[in-house]
Amino acid sequence: MASRRVHLVGSVPLADAGAVFEAATEALGGAVPRLPDGETGARRVWVNFQYGVLARHPALEFAGPAIDPDAVVYEPLGAGSDYPTPTRLKLKTGVDPDSLTFDSLGYREAAIESYATFERLKAAGRIMPECRFLVALPTPLAPLWPFVVSEDAPKVLPAYTRAFLAEVEAIRAAVPDDQLAIQWDVAVEFQIWEGLFPPLPGDSKAEILDRLAALGAAVPEAVELGYHLCYGDRGHKHFIEPTDTGHMVEVANGVFDRIGRRVDWLHLPVPRDRDDDAYFAPLGTLRLPKETELVLGLVHRTGGVAATRRRMAAAEKVVQGFGIATECGFGRRDPSMIPELLRIHAEAAG
Repeated sequence: MASRRVHLVGSVPLADAGAVFEAATEALGGAVPRLPDGETGARRVWVNFQYGVLARHPALEFAGPAIDPDAVVYEPLGAGSDYPTPTRLKLKTGVDPDSLTFDSLGYREAAIESYATFERLKAAGRIMPECRFLVALPTPLAPLWPFVVSEDAPKVLPAYTRAFLAEVEAIRAAVPDDQLAIQWDVAVEFQIWEGLFPPLPGDSKAEILDRLAALGAAVPEAVELGYHLCYGDRGHKHFIEPTDTGHMVEVANGVFDRIGRRVDWLHLPVPRDRDDDAYFAPLGTLRLPKETELVLGLVHRTGGVAATRRRMAAAEKVVQGFGIATECGFGRRDPSMIPELLRIHAEAAG
């Protein structure tokens, strides 16, 4: 049995959910308490497929040259793969934002289909009995801020947020609460926090914390809940290099202060070149609840197990008992790299 637990952040570029479940279980066994379906197919480039959902909405239109919404979804996999920059969308003239509604965003259908495979494999003894089905969801800000013009994104946000919460409820209707884990992926919030994207109206930082806490509080207590804090993986690079864990600790503490329910895990990224004390020092001020597992995204293919263990040793000067993960999902990697990456997790977990 591994001495540390392993967290899989979300995307894994294998053929389908079954391949993801079996590869992860074979490599990690009981070290992995939750299994994502790999976000395969249209979801493989994180939120890109939401561009089509937004572009086809009758209340929205192109703010510039029209493009094929489906062309935004796909991209070459492998080193240097990147997000496209599509034409932004805007509200049509005369649309009342208070009247906006969204049908399914696509996450519920994917989760229901993948859970059927998860359930079948668990019943066959090919997934550990205690393992939960992990559904990773972007926060509603994640598609809106890059895909909708800045003056209209806040107007669309309330209706789009309601749609995401409806996705959670639809998933719960198909997946038993005691088999389900929900993760909110928090990335665009850090672009706003760091000043790279326009702020939210009003007190932007307080608004971000309030919204993150509200998303978590909407998940019932019987469902496991986690947050993946992220500085991006665009072209295998961060959108800005975090100086240290300070801003992530600030966000996490703000959410813990507001949420009013258990948070089962908190995931923070660790850049591959950071095994120094300064990066981890702010973790000393993290007000981690006793029931919350800290997961550090310090597993990198670069440097393999030895470099991963150096990062672990640096972190252990400040925190102990943490789980390990990569900084982000695997989705933009060459699929041939996945066995090696899983092996590094397994060996580093001990």
